[in-house]
Amino acid sequence: MRPVFPRPRTLRRLLRRRAARLLAAALLTGPAALAAAPAHAAEAPAFSSGVNDFSCRPSAEHPRPLVLLHGTFLNPTEQWLLGGPYFAHLGYCVFELDYGQYAGIPLVHGIAPIEQSGLQLATYVNRVLAATGTSQVDILGHSQGGGALPRYYLKFLGGAPKVHTLVGIAPTNHGGTASGLFTVAQQIPGATRVIGTACPACVEQFVGSAFNRRLDASGDTVPGVRYTTIVSRFDELVTPYTNQFLAGPNVHNVLVQDLCPLDVSDHVLIGTVDGVAFHEAANALDPAHATPTTCADLVTGVVRSLI
Repeated sequence: MRPVFPRPRTLRRLLRRRAARLLAAALLTGPAALAAAPAHAAEAPAFSSGVNDFSCRPSAEHPRPLVLLHGTFLNPTEQWLLGGPYFAHLGYCVFELDYGQYAGIPLVHGIAPIEQSGLQLATYVNRVLAATGTSQVDILGHSQGGGALPRYYLKFLGGAPKVHTLVGIAPTNHGGTASGLFTVAQQIPGATRVIGTACPACVEQFVGSAFNRRLDASGDTVPGVRYTTIVSRFDELVTPYTNQFLAGPNVHNVLVQDLCPLDVSDHVLIGTVDGVAFHEAANALDPAHATPTTCADLVTGVVRSLI
């Protein structure tokens, strides 16, 4: 039986509902309740065909395992329902880290302090390397998982020698304003504290946050790592969308509308169902065998995930 995948509008509604419920919980329970609940490391089950197989051995064509990182408020099931099988079908050993959880808050992940999630990522990368017998991984992430989290790991937790390529889809590299909503929240007394109680990672990804200032202080990149950002002009969360781009050596910034003017993906869709973004990510991971990314990938990318 062919699996039933959520429609794009359903994914958007799910993300917004969960964000609203989480913020409501903060107001009801107070700062101490969530602050006292420790984040715990978790490994995503094999939600997607060919994913999280720790007996997988990378091929000569794809010699590095691929670690997928979901975004804030999401989890591997929702984030990589199509993306996981897409890259497994291409022949990668694919692994999905479930990070940034709080005890007692199911499914809504990627919300703990990024510093804690960075430690989870470091532990997970070491495990993947040991299991696959390799010395480096590639990382593909969406939102926090494509920007703030892996960049923190690379810069402050010794991850640079262990990562060959970082591909960020709609990455929160320099923070966002959520089309001005975060900027308004920063002007309301107590609002940032309330949001930070429920989702410390959210506040860390605000434009101008202390976390972002520290992350950007010595440049966007670290030596030895190849970077690609894949961005939509219609991103309504990491705004302005140019905040997603990186500067420095070994950086390739991609606007999907330059590849396909018909692509109208927003922040959620570009990282969950966008075949144009997936194809361009595949090109970034294997540039020697890159093929042109076109509007046809809006359909073929999804079909490939279903095979």
